[in-house]
Amino acid sequence: METVSAPSPSVAPSGADLTVCRHCGGPLPAAVPDGQDGFCCHGCKGAWDLINGLGLDSYYQKRCFDPQAKSLRPDDDDGSVTDFASYGHYDTATGVTTLHLMVEGVQCAACIWLIETVLRRVPQVTQARVNMTTRRLTLCWTGTPDQAGEVTAPVSRIGYRLVPYDPSALDQETQRSEKELLRAMAVSGFSAGNIMLFSVSVWSGVDMGSHTRDLFHWISALIAFPTVIYCIRPFARSAWQALRHGRTNMDVPITLGVMIATLMSLWETAMSGAHAYFDAGVTLLFFLLIGRYLDSRSRGRARSAAEHLLSLGGQAVMVLREDGNRVMLPPRQVEPGMTVLVATGERIGVDGIITQGRSDIDSSLISGETTPKAVAVGDKVFAGTLNLSGPLHLRVAAVGEGTLLAEIVRMMEVAEQGRAKFVALADRVARAYAPVVHVLALLTFTGWMVLSTLPWQDALMIAVSVLIITCPCALALAVPVVQVIASGRLLRQGVLLKSATALERVQTVDTVVFDKTGTLTEGQPELVPAAGPFAWTDSGLALAASIALSSRHPLARAVVRRAGLARALTGVEEIPGQGLQVSLDGRTVRLGSAVFCDAPAADPHAGPELWLRDGSRIQRFCFSDPLKVDAAAVVAGLRRRGLSVLLLSGDRKAAVEAAARVAGITDWVAECTPADKTQRLEALKAEGRCVMMVGDGLNDAPALAAADVSVSPSTAVDVTQTAADIVFQGGRLAPVLEALDVARRSDRLVRQNFALALAYNGVTIPLSIAGYVTPLIASVAMSTSSVLVIANALRLARRSR
Repeated sequence: METVSAPSPSVAPSGADLTVCRHCGGPLPAAVPDGQDGFCCHGCKGAWDLINGLGLDSYYQKRCFDPQAKSLRPDDDDGSVTDFASYGHYDTATGVTTLHLMVEGVQCAACIWLIETVLRRVPQVTQARVNMTTRRLTLCWTGTPDQAGEVTAPVSRIGYRLVPYDPSALDQETQRSEKELLRAMAVSGFSAGNIMLFSVSVWSGVDMGSHTRDLFHWISALIAFPTVIYCIRPFARSAWQALRHGRTNMDVPITLGVMIATLMSLWETAMSGAHAYFDAGVTLLFFLLIGRYLDSRSRGRARSAAEHLLSLGGQAVMVLREDGNRVMLPPRQVEPGMTVLVATGERIGVDGIITQGRSDIDSSLISGETTPKAVAVGDKVFAGTLNLSGPLHLRVAAVGEGTLLAEIVRMMEVAEQGRAKFVALADRVARAYAPVVHVLALLTFTGWMVLSTLPWQDALMIAVSVLIITCPCALALAVPVVQVIASGRLLRQGVLLKSATALERVQTVDTVVFDKTGTLTEGQPELVPAAGPFAWTDSGLALAASIALSSRHPLARAVVRRAGLARALTGVEEIPGQGLQVSLDGRTVRLGSAVFCDAPAADPHAGPELWLRDGSRIQRFCFSDPLKVDAAAVVAGLRRRGLSVLLLSGDRKAAVEAAARVAGITDWVAECTPADKTQRLEALKAEGRCVMMVGDGLNDAPALAAADVSVSPSTAVDVTQTAADIVFQGGRLAPVLEALDVARRSDRLVRQNFALALAYNGVTIPLSIAGYVTPLIASVAMSTSSVLVIANALRLARRSR
């Protein structure tokens, strides 16, 4: 393989001056084999050649090592999993396989760049994205799961270890980080309390003499220095990474402020000065760690909810083999078409269709509905739901990444990767804010030195106070913490955000447009009570149900549902487009259209109907598509919130009028084509309206795309869900109100947080420049502002009455 010129010696030295491996950074062995100069093993030599041969040698200039991270050495016997075929999800419609893995050895942004670049050069790969926070690699390629080893091989060859994506492992990493913050918080709090005892003695005004004062200062230094070195790591790591890449962030002024205060105090102590600020530096760290820990907990709420959902589908599954044996298998080894047994009280581990048994299913964790749902043979159930009352046999429909749980997590990740308007604004302000803070602190120090007779030590401490008090932590937290808590609350109510900007657009909505069938209504016909001259009887219903059992027509299914238990008849013949007929005791019985049953002509404005002719007697079965149980309440709730409600449907005028009347909608249009719906929405937008479209049918996809905000139930067809910004679970419309309320409260809280952050800076910055704020007071004020912003955002997690 041809190689290009090596990186600079400062990054990857070459030749005799090498003391570490050119690729992994590990120590070189005492005896280097021939042809392996500068490398610790053949694996590293191969990884070096591959990276340089692909022209990606700039990786070695970009990367930086975390000493605690796993080495980049590509060992062949490190226990890596290389056969990922069973973990891939293959979409038969598109011919694309999706694989989710975790990457070990990722240390910085250069690692992300290298992995994604190497994978994108594989011809069949269509997408390769690595999440720096979770280390999750999402890989898509055109082909089958059997090609997983071939597709992922380049990543293993350059030294990164791939393992199947495991939410529990990620959760352990989050817990590790939070435990580190807690330990640092405990150490800094303990040290701050002890240092404060000595500081109070010095500040009390008692003339203790310089020797006693110096002794107290040195004791404080012995406590403060190990504490600062240990506790500042979460901030210093972030600040160092930012400075290495020629940028700055909010952790830079924090680190500078703490280090300057500590070093300045040491200088004062060594010079037998009267003032030392060890208490200020350590107490500052204590309050900062409190804010950072609360931030981590609040940011993890939505992700924890999604990961918890995904882990619900990770339990072992009882598979019933064809020979009658039972075997427990992990979900990834279960294949579609297998039969699994779900015991009473057990959580379901796969998506499947019930083939035997009846039970009640608790789906509250994924749909938000607290009332258990009765299920029977033919119903579909999902991984993560709880079987409450009876054993079930399921025919497996989907496992792993193909389940509803996995889809929920994917939707959450798509939304979190987006850039909402306020998030982008806060980030821009924070990026511009950090350089301004440093300049302001420098000008403050210069001003006090030039325009006053203050000693340089005191001027420096005033500048430190400016650095600390102007840290834009509250500003940076103003939006993300609200966004994360909002998405977590909606997820617990069965509402999935597919777009990061969805909530911002929802709060501006003033018009809500509903589709009828399947959205405002249940989407399946129901038999109405008997009425009229040809009203059906109980005996007629039983006969009709026995015949209808031989058909899959929606009206026939409605008759069977109304009748309950029915005995199927033999010899039933279905006449396409007309109905069913059967011979009973020498007479022909028919169930079907009015023409087929020789019945009176149907009213063209009436709803769907079936006729039963048994000899000379005929009976009529009328059907309606009932509204969802909370449709009228939701429409009334929208009106109370000041929104206009419109119904657009492709159904008949009589059916749309009846549905609109019951739901309380006065503005409706019937017999709309998809183009008509889109044109009506465009007209509303031209009037200055902000429109939310709620629909579930294939014909609603264009209208959903045309609306400002689109909402779809989880029962919708795939193309409709793809076009929607928000997808909600369950058979009710209440999630529409929930999304509106959460969006409006989120907007208010974001604006309040911005106001809190700006008011804090407007008051404290002039005071700190004027010298009225010590570093200790600055640390308390800065941390308090962050805690206030987080506490204000946490109000969103509470349900309003």
